[in-house]
Amino acid sequence: MQQDEVLAEFRASEALLEGHFLLSSGRHSGHYLQCARVLMNPARAARLAGALAAALPADLRARLTRVVSPAMGGVIIGHEMGRALNLDAMFVERPTGTFELRRGFALSPGDQVLMVEDVVTTGLSSREAIKAIEAAGGEVIAAAALVDRSGGTVDLGVPFTALIALDFPTYAADEVPPHLQAIPAIKPGSRAQP
Repeated sequence: MQQDEVLAEFRASEALLEGHFLLSSGRHSGHYLQCARVLMNPARAARLAGALAAALPADLRARLTRVVSPAMGGVIIGHEMGRALNLDAMFVERPTGTFELRRGFALSPGDQVLMVEDVVTTGLSSREAIKAIEAAGGEVIAAAALVDRSGGTVDLGVPFTALIALDFPTYAADEVPPHLQAIPAIKPGSRAQP
């Protein structure tokens, strides 16, 4: 899939929003991405996961034995990546505040794991998920995401593949450009605002 085809999938599902948004960080942006919307259609999620699986280096794909994703945002793309790679897909969750492999799931010694997310921005949750996977006995040999919003700066300690890189500018409240100031700000996130 080319970048314009990926963006078309996001726009068709109304997952790529344009306007004036107040982000959960307190910063303002002219764009907002809702990966859950692009993944809510199973056929679209399968197409995107298939394209992401194909983008992984062949030598890594051949070594993978499991796919693990962090809950909540990574569960659907993790499942679809498991389907695309013909591997079992599991997830880590935070029942007590830190990631751990979901009760009932188990990794075998020597499992070569792909950790997959929907969006990577700072990489914090990805690194936490990788730590939990390793604590459960897996070896994370690669990471993947539908979207890299890090501006190409994220370092997860393993090879990282993203289907698309999006780098939308964000602004502090006193830096909002006039064209955004003219539009009322919307709070689209699910977390409480600072």
